[in-house]
Amino acid sequence: MTYAIIGFGSIGQALAKAFAHNGIEVAVATTREPESFAADAAALGPTIIPKTLTEAVKADIIILAVRFERHPDVAKALPSWQGKTVVDAMNSNLPLEEMNGLLSSAFVAQAFSGAKLVKGWNHLLAATLATDPVVEGGHRVVFLSSDDEDAIPPVAALARQLRFAPVNLGKLNEGGALVHARGRIWGSLIFMDLFKMEQ
Repeated sequence: MTYAIIGFGSIGQALAKAFAHNGIEVAVATTREPESFAADAAALGPTIIPKTLTEAVKADIIILAVRFERHPDVAKALPSWQGKTVVDAMNSNLPLEEMNGLLSSAFVAQAFSGAKLVKGWNHLLAATLATDPVVEGGHRVVFLSSDDEDAIPPVAALARQLRFAPVNLGKLNEGGALVHARGRIWGSLIFMDLFKMEQ
């Protein structure tokens, strides 16, 4: 399984840091040339590989960590996203009317034709995401949602490799709506982001 992170701002770098800490190779790309962020990638570790967008989207699992309004630009990198799993780690403040009444991930899925889309990592602030997910004997939770049931297991497996605790919330319009961010106010799910196993 190969991985890529598209977007190398605060969220993208925080995710890349998790890959680096666990020795997992990941391509990182933006809409800019890789030379412009190569030094920042190198500072995180040797498993963080700067690539062009065209090269990065060859990965099996692609994490979107760009600003929401830039996702259509990323979607143009491939004529079809068939066979790809796209993880939406973005949040949108657009009104629902501007997204055809859809929640943000369902709206994003329309741009990535043929892809299996999974919502994940969007509920964690960049500063939290950049810290060790193992805290006081517990693991930070990653809530996952998708309309493609078979897309969840490989993303959950990646989350575990990165030492997060994945929780499957079901379909985008069900569990996905619970962690839908709007106007900096979280949805109806009130949750802790730390999971501990009772001894």
